[in-house]
Amino acid sequence: MLEGLACLALAVYFEARGEPVAGQLAVAQVVINRARSTKFPDTLCEVVKQGPIYEGAGHPVKHKCQFSFWCDGKPEIIHDYQAWQTAEEVAKAAMQTSLDITEGSTFYHATSVDPKWRYTKTFTIRLGQHVFYKESNNDQR
Repeated sequence: MLEGLACLALAVYFEARGEPVAGQLAVAQVVINRARSTKFPDTLCEVVKQGPIYEGAGHPVKHKCQFSFWCDGKPEIIHDYQAWQTAEEVAKAAMQTSLDITEGSTFYHATSVDPKWRYTKTFTIRLGQHVFYKESNNDQR
């Protein structure tokens, strides 16, 4: 569970640290919802790190991951300790609650981009600079 918590906190920190707590919580819930779905990997760390890996090199293919921070070519270094503490608290809270402000979302994107896949999903909520979606018939475990 500690490893899962660390991976979830990394996702919150690198994907949403500039967002209000509700937006950070929503990002965490997407990761959790994916781990519960049969359409994604089984653990929080596998969900966060999902994407092709260079054979033999062990690192992800740049810009091909589900979560952009994991394969943007930059090291995952925590520079803002206060934001990291918040990310850890948000991750813990997300793992301990059954409430889901995203209504089962397994996808999101920043408002600064318009991915084509958004037309195939059901909009659930916009929080801060992120828009959240779920599958029309979200397949949960």
